Amino acid sequence: MSPISRGFTGRRRPVADPSRVPPGQYVTEDFPVLSAGPTPHTALDEWSFTIDGALDPAVSWPWEEFLALGAETVTVDIHCVTKWSKLDTTWTGVSVDTLLDGVDSAAEYVTVWSDGGYTTNVALEDVTGGKAWVAYAYGGAPLEPEHGGPARLLVPHLYFWKSAKWVRGLTLTLSDEPGFWETYGYHNHGDPWLEQRYQGD
Repeated sequence: MSPISRGFTGRRRPVADPSRVPPGQYVTEDFPVLSAGPTPHTALDEWSFTIDGALDPAVSWPWEEFLALGAETVTVDIHCVTKWSKLDTTWTGVSVDTLLDGVDSAAEYVTVWSDGGYTTNVALEDVTGGKAWVAYAYGGAPLEPEHGGPARLLVPHLYFWKSAKWVRGLTLTLSDEPGFWETYGYHNHGDPWLEQRYQGD
């Protein structure tokens, strides 16, 4: 008798709830690293976060003042345009609602900008109302540089390229201004449930 059963296939991974996985996505337990350029390494004493554009005056916080704004910890599913989804990810950061509290602006859009020159655009309504954070911790530990540390935008209801790594600020704009990937044909909005990967989707 063979010591190995032909029916043995190893331990099965739990099947994700299909209602949590957008069309065309597969669930991964890894956290793939995808970037448009080299990984910046910014010292915390040189880091600040700025909101500028269609407001006067601009506002800015150095690292310690940013942390003092108050943290929220959220557990969310994230979805990359390259078709992987990661469920139940836990992040800690400052809500964009907190950052915009008291800001008076007629802006309806935001250009998110980062170290390294990366930008992405989102409608203001997509980063307010409890929908977005500037996250500085993942899984209870400081966010690693390859995943966008010291801080990245977290907009979990949109494809993950909208959650800009190494984020340094938001520019409030009166009109929509496409960012880095959007100018190369990626969808302007990026809703994973509608499979808005590329312009025309």
